[in-house]
Amino acid sequence: MLQITPHQKFFLSIEPLDFRKGIDAIVAVCKQKLLADPMSGVLFIFANRQRTAVKILVYDGQGFWLCMKRFSRGRLAWWPESLISSQVSASQLQILLYQGDPSRSEIPSDWRRI
Repeated sequence: MLQITPHQKFFLSIEPLDFRKGIDAIVAVCKQKLLADPMSGVLFIFANRQRTAVKILVYDGQGFWLCMKRFSRGRLAWWPESLISSQVSASQLQILLYQGDPSRSEIPSDWRRI
């Protein structure tokens, strides 16, 4: 089971992904273009060129998960446009997956023990 927790790391790939690519090709994108270790447990999030779908790649210690969400209507309201990748929080990812704009949302910071 794939779980999104507040303490996980999430990286959005800025460049659109060819959605014909499978796990092995996306692992190569993580290594070569994002310069990241795909086996680190980080969730890598990719959008297609039209931003009507997202793919998520993650390694869970035993193998790779590749999940895809295609929106029934509309497209992503927001996607970062600079750098190679962008790190987001769990709450920002949830907003993004519901086609919201995390840059316009006020999200309280994570609770920390005093």
